[in-house]
Amino acid sequence: MTVRNDQYEQTIVAPAICAGVGVHTGRRVRLVVRPAAPGHGIVFVRTDVTDRDNRIPVSGEAVVDARLNTMIENAAGVRLSTIEHLMAALAALGVSNAVIEVDGPELPILDGSALQFVQLLDRAGFRRQEAPQTFIEILKPIRVEEGDKSAVLLPCDRYEMRFEIDFPTPVIGNQVVDFVVDEANFRSDIMAARTFGFAHEVEALRQAGLARGGSLENAVVIDGDQILNPGGLRMEREFVRHKALDAIGDLYVLGAPLLGRYEGVKAGHALNNKLVRALLAQPDAWRETVRVPDMAMAG
Repeated sequence: MTVRNDQYEQTIVAPAICAGVGVHTGRRVRLVVRPAAPGHGIVFVRTDVTDRDNRIPVSGEAVVDARLNTMIENAAGVRLSTIEHLMAALAALGVSNAVIEVDGPELPILDGSALQFVQLLDRAGFRRQEAPQTFIEILKPIRVEEGDKSAVLLPCDRYEMRFEIDFPTPVIGNQVVDFVVDEANFRSDIMAARTFGFAHEVEALRQAGLARGGSLENAVVIDGDQILNPGGLRMEREFVRHKALDAIGDLYVLGAPLLGRYEGVKAGHALNNKLVRALLAQPDAWRETVRVPDMAMAG
C-alpha cells in the first residue's frame, strides 16, 4: 500500500467491486467504485434507474434525509441512502475523485463499519493526480444545536475531531474520543467501529420499513445492560468511535477535507448535515485553500 501525499487529489487505480445487504431495505445490492478524473469529485450512479438522470453528485445540498442515515438525491428525484460509511473511508484514505455505481436504493451495510470499504479501496490501489487537493479551511466558529445535542466547527490548522456521547445504559454511559483525523488514526482507531442500536427500537424501526437488513452481523445490539453480539465489542469505546466515523463521512459531503476542528455532543446525521448547511450559508466562515507549496505561495 502506498502512503499518499494528501496535498494532491487522488483516485483509485482499478475498479473495486463488492455486494451486500442494505441495512434498512434488506435488499441485496452490488457496488462498484471506479476511478475518476481530477476535479470530478465523488459521484454516485444508480445503475438500476434507467428512465431519468441516475447520477447523484455528492454535495451538502444533495443530502435530503438524515434521520437514521445520510441520504442524497439529485434534481431528477433519484435517491440513495446510507452513504456515510463509504464516505468516511473515502475521506480518510484521501480519495477525491470516484464514480460509485450501485444497483439499488441503498449502499450495502457490510459489517456495519468502514472496515470492509477500506479493504475494498486498498485492493483497488490509489493513484495520485496532478491537481492540487482543495481543503475547506474553517475561519470562524459555526455551531448548531438541538436540545442537548450540538455540533461545532472551529478554526484549526489541521483536521481534528472530538465526539462525546452519553447514554443511560451502563453498557455505553459517557464516552469521549478526541483525535487528529488522518489515515493512520482512522485505520487504527475508527474504521472498525460498528453501528449500534437498541433491541427495543428494532421492532418499531421495522414497522416503519427500516432496519430490515439489520442483524448481529452488521450492528452492535444492546438489550438493557447487555450486548447481544456473541463476540462482544471490537474495541474500547466502540460506540463513540462509530459516531466519529459517521461524522467524518457526513462532513465529506462538502467535497473536500477540512482544516478545522469538529466537536460533536450527541450529534447524529441530521445535526451534522445542519452544520454542513450552516457552514455553506456563511461564506465568510470558510475558504478553499491548497497546500501545494508553490501554488500556496502564488495564492
